[in-house]
Amino acid sequence: MATVDHVDLERFMGDWYVIANIPTFPERNAHNAIESYRLAEDGTVETTFSFRRGGFDGPERVMRPRGYVRPDTGNAKWGMQFVWPIRADFRIVYLDEAYERTIIGRQRRDFVWIMAREPAIAEPDLESLIRFVGELGYNTNRVQRVPQQINGRE
Repeated sequence: MATVDHVDLERFMGDWYVIANIPTFPERNAHNAIESYRLAEDGTVETTFSFRRGGFDGPERVMRPRGYVRPDTGNAKWGMQFVWPIRADFRIVYLDEAYERTIIGRQRRDFVWIMAREPAIAEPDLESLIRFVGELGYNTNRVQRVPQQINGRE
């Protein structure tokens, strides 16, 4: 699966709202899902993934995997480690020039995440990103929208 040519890691760091995904088991029925990245001094990526399970007022779940940027990949391929010693495949397959929208995929095409710096994007833009996911070989019927609520409004 092709990735973007280059990722400026410093620009990529920060909060990303999960707009849509093919979820992993723990993130099924997630609301207000946010993935946050911070570049550590050792070059790894400290990650915090938080969401509410089952609804906007559901219990908060937080995961803290660590990202390991693979050398000679333009910073676009990572190993994401939730449990030692396994590093899951994590590929930045789409990133707009403004670093406002991204798509993270996996070679196996089992999971995918469409993310943005804002909690919502225009419907035509989301549909375009979902089409892109389909062009990568994913079954877009499995893509689910992740409910986001800001200040009590969806």
